[in-house]
Amino acid sequence: MSDQAQGRLNIENERASSDNAGHGLAQDTANEESGNVNKISKWKNFAQLFIWLLFTAWWIAGLILHRHDYGWLIPFLVYLAITLRIIFNFIPVSYVMRPTRWLYNNSLVKIYDTMPHKLRTCFAALLTIAVICVGSFVPEESVDNTRGNRAISILGLAVILFVLWLTSRNRKCIPWHTVIGGMLTQFVMAVFVLKTKAGYDIFNFISYLARAFLGFADQGTAFVTDEAVVKLNYFITSVVPAIIFFIAVVQSLYHVGFLQWFIVKFATFFFWTLRVSGAEATVAAASPFLGQGESVMLIRPFVEYLTQAEIHQIMCSGFATIAGSVLVGYISLGLDAQALVSSCIMSIPASLTVSKMRYPETEETITSGRVHIPKDENEKATNVLHAFSNGAWLGIKIGGTIVAVLLSIISMIGLVNGLLGWWGRYINITQDGDAYLSLQLIMGYICYPIAFLIGVPRQDLLLVGQLIGIKIIANEFVAFTDLTQGPEYLAMSPRSQIIATYALCGFGNLGSLGVQIGILSQIAPGRAGDVSRVAVSALFSGVLSTLTSASIAGMLITS
Repeated sequence: MSDQAQGRLNIENERASSDNAGHGLAQDTANEESGNVNKISKWKNFAQLFIWLLFTAWWIAGLILHRHDYGWLIPFLVYLAITLRIIFNFIPVSYVMRPTRWLYNNSLVKIYDTMPHKLRTCFAALLTIAVICVGSFVPEESVDNTRGNRAISILGLAVILFVLWLTSRNRKCIPWHTVIGGMLTQFVMAVFVLKTKAGYDIFNFISYLARAFLGFADQGTAFVTDEAVVKLNYFITSVVPAIIFFIAVVQSLYHVGFLQWFIVKFATFFFWTLRVSGAEATVAAASPFLGQGESVMLIRPFVEYLTQAEIHQIMCSGFATIAGSVLVGYISLGLDAQALVSSCIMSIPASLTVSKMRYPETEETITSGRVHIPKDENEKATNVLHAFSNGAWLGIKIGGTIVAVLLSIISMIGLVNGLLGWWGRYINITQDGDAYLSLQLIMGYICYPIAFLIGVPRQDLLLVGQLIGIKIIANEFVAFTDLTQGPEYLAMSPRSQIIATYALCGFGNLGSLGVQIGILSQIAPGRAGDVSRVAVSALFSGVLSTLTSASIAGMLITS
């Protein structure tokens, strides 16, 4: 054998022995990792058992102590959620969903399919109208919640839907199943919150948690400043710290995967019942919790391939509601927490309904048939603490942006009002010698019919119209501040105040238009033209979505 061949043979032998050693090392590593996984699984099982026993004892104690009232309901719901979550860690959820789906397909679906196509739509529409009328007119009247006022709110809802149909991009393609199902879902949600003891207790508990959340932010503010600063109730010392803390917590929940899991479960309901694409259902369900920018980030890999109708829907969802990061800030202003929370939830079916009427789907979507949140490759946090600190820094930037924007917008409104007042003096538009012409007055008269149609009592129409106009021109922060601090607004009837709260609870304003165009254009630069084309229509649809919730609130509120 030659020296060259012998050398080649030695190299091959070395490679073979190296491969065998590497394989053995890999096998040892795999065995070690498998042993670690088994140890972790055992501890995880013990932890789950401990948590289940703890909450079982908590629920039983609540049941004994509150057996004569509904005080046991919330502990039971928390206990049920934890129990189901632990059970489905060991048993695939398909074992439950397959029989349920089979039962649904062989009962309600069979009956539905036996009807002629046109009759199905008519029957569903008549059923929805009947539910709305019965739910609105059966309850007894109160001081300023007469059946006449409720009838006006129903008329307002009908006018909004007619305007959407009249201005639709393609009336023949409107998915009436989505529209009718969305309106029925929105109304049933409102009935559950505003008319049932269980619904009231659940959402009151949620609003209580949100208010309690503010207390923890106050502790941090008191530590970095002083206890007296918290009691000042300044915007920058009471609202902004709560926003920073909330965003930090949200980032932590996103890092551990809980937020994505919760949103997927929430979105699945709307995906199957309203027959929308997975991307639309995900963003619509996430918008009330994350906001108009962060919710889009959940489907970032799909944005480049969305249809124009999906882009329209995604933007509409952002305009139709507020985000959890500012929700706690609004509650700290003294607004009705239940109204804010219920409005956010009602905005999900409302935005789907309104957007599908205004801009129906005419293309094939790539996310039809599934709800999926891709993994965010740009999420750079290494652990929960890192995610929390990143969230705190993001909260500082968002809080600073809100302060800067509010300062600029309120100052600009003051400048415009100064110019209008100066101009109006020369044609005697004054009141008690002072300037009377203002941007609020002009917008009040422009939005006067809107306030009437959503059921606001006659004496407060101009004031609520002003709030709606300012919300669209400036933002909801300015309008909510006026609602909670302006003497003329505080003197409005309770019905007017609660309807106004629902009508203002959305990001539908000109400033948010620029925010959404910027975010989507950055995520998918190739779709910037499509985003700009549907942006104004989406803003219009988002504003109308919020107003539908106000109309439904006008039908149901009795106290």
